[in-house]
Amino acid sequence: ERFINYTFLFECVSGFGLGASSIALFGRVGGGIFTKAADVGADLSGKVIGLGDGKMLDEDSPYNPAVIADNVGDNVGDVAGMGSDLFGSLGEATCAAMLLGSAIEAISLTGWSALMFPLYISSIGICVCLALHFVATDIMPVKKEADIETVLKIQLFGTAIVMTGVMYPVCVGFLPDEMIIQGVASVVTPQNVYGCVLFGLWAGTIIGFLTEYFTSHTYSPTREVARSCETGAATNIIYGLALGYLSSIIPV
Repeated sequence: ERFINYTFLFECVSGFGLGASSIALFGRVGGGIFTKAADVGADLSGKVIGLGDGKMLDEDSPYNPAVIADNVGDNVGDVAGMGSDLFGSLGEATCAAMLLGSAIEAISLTGWSALMFPLYISSIGICVCLALHFVATDIMPVKKEADIETVLKIQLFGTAIVMTGVMYPVCVGFLPDEMIIQGVASVVTPQNVYGCVLFGLWAGTIIGFLTEYFTSHTYSPTREVARSCETGAATNIIYGLALGYLSSIIPV
């Protein structure tokens, strides 16, 4: 008879989450240090050394000997740093959800199909993102710079809509009909879990659109901050702080 030591198994899961957090820390800090060092080096070689006779080079100029290190540093900071940060966040959130789910008796009795529910959300999300990727390559290909923002918005909104429809049969099919959670007065059903997924999904989507609205030069808030610089640094700081407070009202 097959025996599974769930205690030992979820101790390993906890270790995986801790490891993801650790590599995210070192990847983000190491990538940031490398990026800033290369950026400063390229700037110094262009501005301080230059071409001689007082002529200076831009840090991104192909004639700057440090431009390769600068571009590599940007890739290390953006790709390795951000990638490890996202991996750490995903690993921690998934492991925490699995550990909490294993403490619910109904989920433990149902077996792997219910215990792996957090992984279903992640894996289905990856598949949906890959499917929606064809929007930018085949359905609405990006032909000019102005199209990038539009296509990204359509992909984000389309992914949220598809996930809304896909997650309902997943919740109903893999979770037990009734779950009793300590501290919750009523019985939890798969429909309640589906509602939680929807709240998180659309809250993240709305926050993403709001962030773009308040930080993109396409819209008025960022342009107004730029115009406030014409009257001095004081108005710029005051207007920037006020806009930052305003942008957090709806997400909160």
